[in-house]
Amino acid sequence: MSDKKPTNADVTAKFKRYLFPSNATYYAEPVAIESGKGSYVHDFDGHRYLDFFGGILTVGVGHANDRVNAVVRAQVDRLGHVSTMYPTLPVADLAEKLVKLAPGKLEKVFFCASGTEADETAVALAQAHTGRQEIVALRHGYSGRTMLAQSLTAHAKFRVVTTQAAAVKHAHAPYCYRCPFSLTYPSCEIKCAQDIEDLIQTTTTGQIAGAIFEPILGVGGFITPPAGWMKLAVDIVKKYGGIFICDEVQTGFGRTGGKMWAIEHEGVAPDVMTTAKGIANGFPISAVLATSAIADAWKGGNISTFGGNTVSCAAANATIDTIIEEKLLENGAAMGQRLREGLDALKGKHSVVGDVRGRGLMLGVEIVRDEKSKDRTPAVDTTLRVLEEAKKRRLLIGRGGLYGNVLRIAPALVVTRAEVDDALKLIDDSLAAATSS
Repeated sequence: MSDKKPTNADVTAKFKRYLFPSNATYYAEPVAIESGKGSYVHDFDGHRYLDFFGGILTVGVGHANDRVNAVVRAQVDRLGHVSTMYPTLPVADLAEKLVKLAPGKLEKVFFCASGTEADETAVALAQAHTGRQEIVALRHGYSGRTMLAQSLTAHAKFRVVTTQAAAVKHAHAPYCYRCPFSLTYPSCEIKCAQDIEDLIQTTTTGQIAGAIFEPILGVGGFITPPAGWMKLAVDIVKKYGGIFICDEVQTGFGRTGGKMWAIEHEGVAPDVMTTAKGIANGFPISAVLATSAIADAWKGGNISTFGGNTVSCAAANATIDTIIEEKLLENGAAMGQRLREGLDALKGKHSVVGDVRGRGLMLGVEIVRDEKSKDRTPAVDTTLRVLEEAKKRRLLIGRGGLYGNVLRIAPALVVTRAEVDDALKLIDDSLAAATSS
């Protein structure tokens, strides 16, 4: 075995040689990550990057968090995995924590291994509880990789199978910047939510199993509903006998600032809630929370082999404790406000910035041809140049949206004022460089 230290090129070549081609990577020359701490990561060539995407919103309390890692090491030495066929303390403790933190009357928990699996479980619960099949999802929404999850997802690039679940109906997203009705909030009277009633009346049997909504559409480009949208949409779903599934896979665990869950900003209580990503600071685990009546509707056998893995549960317990005890909800709100104000200022400075949206430390910047002249054509090439320029300046940010023209900015909840200010300067410089030619 060679003692030669691998380089970025070595790791990337092996990655591309053995992984599916569909495992997309950012940048013309991908960044191969070797290590990380807090808000920073290092590549194999020794470069340090300020990470403002955090493993797609998973590393909420920072890379290699000391408290989480210490608990994980202790748990690995004690017990690695036995599945939920056997009660273990980390699983029971985590379930108790989640129920006590949950909005509304969510009283029972089922653990899975991914957000996709959680969303599938939630839809099955809705169908079992109501005895109906039809589910309302949102255009621009994303629910995962499996066949049902692809059917729930409303992005053509993520729907690679031709056989789709016919029971899924897609409502208009609350995408104010690109309103499907060419209206303006609030004079629109939230037409996109009102249209859900027409959707149910014209494309379903009129009695639905439920609806699955992300409080902020993550992969969709951090599309953020206007005030009042969620309540009106959920009221319509309830009117037609459906339950409300709140998809907090990306938005949960303080991501939106000030609250543990994004839905708490809306004043609406879910019947079922799914969550993953930020739950365990990068360890693989997800959860479905439901009211007792809905949880009881699953009458058959039910097990997720790796759901409730003791190490992942220990990491989740430590992550939640860290968020609460270190007041990271408050930090997320304060740093999110500072970041938002800075991005709003960049919107006034750079004409390619069409929209800034989001909440807390989940902020999107939509890149267009020229907002000042109202040319809102998605500027995908410019977006890619901004990412490359940010990488040159050692800043990592994400990209999303149906057109691939939205910068997704989501630092860890431990981010500092200085790091936010550094990131804003780097984004400013990257926008300038990307549009200078």
